[in-house]
Amino acid sequence: MNSQLLLEISVESLERAIAAERGGANRLELCENLAVGGLTPSKQLMRDTRARTRLPIFAMIRPRAENFVYSAFELAQMRSEIVLAKSCGMDGLVFGVLHSDGTVDVEQTGVLVELSRPLPVTFHRAFDETPDLFSALESVISTGATRILTSGGRRSAFEGAAAISQLVRAANCRIKIIPGAGINAANLRDVIRVTRAHEFHSGLGSSIPYAQFSCPSFESAVRDLFSILSSS
Repeated sequence: MNSQLLLEISVESLERAIAAERGGANRLELCENLAVGGLTPSKQLMRDTRARTRLPIFAMIRPRAENFVYSAFELAQMRSEIVLAKSCGMDGLVFGVLHSDGTVDVEQTGVLVELSRPLPVTFHRAFDETPDLFSALESVISTGATRILTSGGRRSAFEGAAAISQLVRAANCRIKIIPGAGINAANLRDVIRVTRAHEFHSGLGSSIPYAQFSCPSFESAVRDLFSILSSS
């Protein structure tokens, strides 16, 4: 694989984590219930995945579906989940907190980032719900997060590729911008070419309906992405 390009695959089970590793993924984003965008994985899933795979694992920290505006109780739950994820040997964490107006909650996100240390943090696609992506970029950088997962504010990273390219330039190596959402073998080359990003994220939901996932088909789809990155 091109040493500058990295493939992150989101998975919601141990079986898919193993299949993703076999297919050539460089990193796992571990969640539960990807159908709603991913929730915090269970203690057992984190421990089992850590024991059975060698890849870096970034665990989602998200207590519920729907929006990213959290109550004091939910923020306390997220803090507990961060501590648990660290104890389970996770290599990074994925979360994001917004205000009710859609702007980044720098204070609360920063608290969670600090608690996560020394693990790196990806600010997830809550970013795409912000009213101004470039203002949000500066806000996320100020929290201490190390990555932003984004579709450029559009339904898919392919549709938002031009905006993602602008974010990559605006970030200027201060934070990593990861294109994600709807990435598959049919559009990955274009996303690479337009965005000039170095890390790419896919759950392959646009290629294989979640209800029809099988480990062999999932592994094959990951391998297709790996092959494209390898030749880019």
